[in-house]
Amino acid sequence: MSDFDWMQLINPEFYIMLELGGVPVGIYVVLFIIFAETGLFAGFFLPGDSLLFLAGIYSTELMNTLIPIEGDFINVLLLSVLVAISGILGNTFGYWFGHKSGSYLYKKEDTFWFKKKYLIQSHEFFEKHGGRAIIFARFLPIIRTFAPIIAGVVKMEKKKFMFYNIISSFTWATTIIFAGHYLQELFKTTMGIDLKSHIEIIILIIVLITTVPLILNALKGNKVTEREAVEEAESKDDHDNDIFPR
Repeated sequence: MSDFDWMQLINPEFYIMLELGGVPVGIYVVLFIIFAETGLFAGFFLPGDSLLFLAGIYSTELMNTLIPIEGDFINVLLLSVLVAISGILGNTFGYWFGHKSGSYLYKKEDTFWFKKKYLIQSHEFFEKHGGRAIIFARFLPIIRTFAPIIAGVVKMEKKKFMFYNIISSFTWATTIIFAGHYLQELFKTTMGIDLKSHIEIIILIIVLITTVPLILNALKGNKVTEREAVEEAESKDDHDNDIFPR
């Protein structure tokens, strides 16, 4: 038996093609990862955009695990809906967690699963864009994990949060999954290039595209300091809107 290659864990294709006892479970793993990346602060390291792009390429294989469906469009559409629902549930959980934890997270020590600097960066992003940050954050790694938590910490109105949550989830899922599926068809039919044979390059390109905004944001001045973030979170705790009754 060959040794397990731990480097596979950073390759989204590994999760999509995963089998347990010979049974494909990729669709379930994809949905869980989307939930975790958007709802659990420990999920910031999980693949998001690259996973969805590849899910679009493998949409037929993934949906066949649940129910065989004739027609590419229906497969891609249903996959997008399932992913969007997972994203909505993930964000909702993150919001609830942030609402319950309040300023505690700003005082928490760094661990392997939790990095305070990401929380501070997300707070700054939220302060700059307001409710629209929920939509923008969907397309930014790390920020999308912490944005719903920040929304809960600052006691964002529940109805407003859910509106942006639903819009952002469906926009993110359909845009990237449809792009992956139809770009695969375009390249294959017009240039004879199978994107499945160039997964490493695709992942690298997506990572570069999605991390550039984060790098630029980190280089900008006038950031929210940790002390300011803690003070604001504590002040918000004094004005509980009873969104989730304790």
